[in-house]
Amino acid sequence: MQTITKIPGGVCAPKGFLAGGIHCGIRKNVKKKDLAILYCEKPCTAAAVYTQNKVYGAPITVTRENIADGAAKAVLCNSGNANTCNADGVEKAESMCRMLADALGIEKKDIIIASTGVIGQPLDIEPIREGIAALAPVLSPDGGHAAAEAIMTTDLAVKECAVYTEIGGKTIRIGATAKGSGMIHPNMATLLCFIATDAAISAPMLQTALKKSIRDTFNMVSIDGDTSTNDMASILANGLAGNPAITAPGQELDDFCTALRFVLTDLARKIAADGEGATKLLECIVTGAPDEKTAKTVAKSVITSSLVKTAMFGEDANWGRILCAIGYADADFSIDSIDVYLCSPAGKLQVCQDGFGVAFSEQTAAKILAEKEISMQIDMKQGNACATAWGCDLTYDYVKINGDYRT
Repeated sequence: MQTITKIPGGVCAPKGFLAGGIHCGIRKNVKKKDLAILYCEKPCTAAAVYTQNKVYGAPITVTRENIADGAAKAVLCNSGNANTCNADGVEKAESMCRMLADALGIEKKDIIIASTGVIGQPLDIEPIREGIAALAPVLSPDGGHAAAEAIMTTDLAVKECAVYTEIGGKTIRIGATAKGSGMIHPNMATLLCFIATDAAISAPMLQTALKKSIRDTFNMVSIDGDTSTNDMASILANGLAGNPAITAPGQELDDFCTALRFVLTDLARKIAADGEGATKLLECIVTGAPDEKTAKTVAKSVITSSLVKTAMFGEDANWGRILCAIGYADADFSIDSIDVYLCSPAGKLQVCQDGFGVAFSEQTAAKILAEKEISMQIDMKQGNACATAWGCDLTYDYVKINGDYRT
C-alpha cells in the first residue's frame, strides 16, 4: 500500500529547486512581499491548467505559448497587479520573462509567468526589473516560504504543502504553494498554485496527472462564486529523484496522481479556510450518489449556497437551506431518500431523513456549529458514488474587504 508522508520545505522540498520572494514596490505596503521566483537549473517537464474565464490575464497568454513544448525551468509571479485587461499586458509579461531569463541565463520561453491583484490597472515593470536583479542572485533551497508570502493578495495565511512517497523504487517529493482567498469558484482552479517535483515524468503524463488531480481538489472549492481572470496551476518536474520515467498510464502514474492529489487537497482546504472574511471552514461530503457527476454537482451546489454559508456563519442549524441547495442542483436524482447530518469535532447530528426533518436538540446543534470546521454530510442512498467540496461561511467582513478592494 502506498505511503504518503508530509515533510517541511513547501515548493522547495523536492531536490534541485530554489526560490525566493521580496517586496519590490508593486504593492504600497512595504511589509508585504510582491515578487516571487521559483527556479531549477536542470531542465524540467512542465504542465499547467488555466482559468476558463473568457477574460484572462496577459500572463496566461504568454505562459501558454512558453510551455507549449512541455518544458520550463522557472516561475515568475508578482502580486498587487493582475496585468489583465491592459492593452500592453502581453508586451509587459514578455518583458518580465526577458528580464528573468537574462538574470538566470536561461531562455525566455522556459519561464512560467503569473500575476495576481487588481484588474485593469497598468503594470509598472520598473520595480519588477529592480526586484528581479535583487532576487535572482539570492534564490535558495530555503526560499519557498518567502515565495509563498510574495504571491499572497488578500490571503491571511501562507499556503504550502510537501510530501514524499515511493515510486519505482525511489523516493520522490512533491511540494507546492498556493494563493487564494477571494474570487474563488471552481472552473479549473480559481487561484494560483505552483508545484514542483523531483519525479521523472513526461510532459504528457504530467499534464494528465495535473488535470486529474485538480478535478477532485481545486475544482471542488468555492468561496464566493466568482471565477477569477488569472487562475493558473503549474507544475515542474526535474527528474532528480532518479525513478524510471513515467511515460505512460499505469500503477506508477496512479501513485504519482495519488500523492499530487494529497498535496492539492491539503491546499484546497487551506484556501477554503482562508476565504475572505471567513470564520469557518465548510466541507460538504456526499455519499450514496448514483454517479460521480451527481455527487460533485450536489456537493458544489451546497457549498456555494449563500444561504447555507450565512447560516453556518450564524451557527444556525437551518437544514432546510441545505436541502434547498440539493434540490436545485442540476442533476437527476430523487430527494425522497436523502439524509443530512451536521458534523464537527463537537459531534454528529442528523437533521433530515428521507427528505424530511427529524427532531433534534438545538443545544447540541449549537455546540456542533460553534466549531471552526463544519462538515455537512449528505447520504443520497441512491448508489455508490461520492464527492467532497470545500468552502467557507459568508460574513460581514467579506463585504467590507471587497467593498473597497481597489481603493
